[in-house]
Amino acid sequence: MTTQEAKKIHIADYLQSLGYSPVKQQGKSLWYKSPFREEAEASFKVNTELNQWYDFGTGKGGNIIALAQELYGSDYVPYLLGKIAEQAPHVRPVSFSFRQQASEPSFQHLKVGELTHPALLRYLQERGINTALAQTECKELHFIHNGKPYFAIGFPNVAGGYEVRNRFFKGCIAPKDISHIRQQGEPRNVCYLFEGFMDYLSFLTIRVKNNPQYSRLTTQDYIILNSVSNLAKVENLLATYVQIGSFLDNDTAGRNACESLRAKFGERLLDKSLYYREYKDLNDYLCGKPLSQSVEPIEQEKQVQSARRMMHPPKKRGLKM
Repeated sequence: MTTQEAKKIHIADYLQSLGYSPVKQQGKSLWYKSPFREEAEASFKVNTELNQWYDFGTGKGGNIIALAQELYGSDYVPYLLGKIAEQAPHVRPVSFSFRQQASEPSFQHLKVGELTHPALLRYLQERGINTALAQTECKELHFIHNGKPYFAIGFPNVAGGYEVRNRFFKGCIAPKDISHIRQQGEPRNVCYLFEGFMDYLSFLTIRVKNNPQYSRLTTQDYIILNSVSNLAKVENLLATYVQIGSFLDNDTAGRNACESLRAKFGERLLDKSLYYREYKDLNDYLCGKPLSQSVEPIEQEKQVQSARRMMHPPKKRGLKM
């Protein structure tokens, strides 16, 4: 995807695909509760005529590239274009007859139940996930979105919203927020941090596969960001732990987030992504998809440079968790 192709995507449609719906309309402006933080009043504006956004809370704004920069915590344009392209199949034109949009949520007739649909379980299996573990962590959602019926996997967050996934759909049922899994009993001293819930489920799967008799799943708490833009929300929570294990992605946003946490927590932070450094994320490691098969623009550039310097690829290392 080129910069010009990305700029042709309507910001309102892009936000809708991520699960963010406007709360009011004033002329050509749509107002949202900011996707960058929790707030009671809408302070995030999209001008549908200019296809520009502005966040009054931060004083920042611009086009869809600038929006992706804030959402994904990076200023590397090829990486941002990759993230936009990744979401593009889920972007659908939204016709804002706003009297209807303002009174009707983006996701209607939501029904939440146990995760049992064969197609959803098969999708998890294809991503290497232990379905029995997923069934204890996720829900099955049925809903109407933009007038069409869907069913999907729902991963709950602390605000009552859901991250939503199936083979063809990726989004969020607002409010978007982090997920914090605290173990019962005595407070835990250790917390493991993940960017998305598929990586969290991958970690659980790996632990059980490596040692089914003593998987140690409850020896630590877990926080799932559900977006690197939620990083600021977890800093106070992480401050209560003696040790923090970071299982973030091996990409620009993940590395920036990890470095930000290291600057705040020092040696309390352990960068676990080093164990799967030849893979984009923990789920790719689980599925055996190294960066040579699942490569983001920034990684492609690094691999080309590396290939010029080296005759042999680095040896793969096992992941011990």
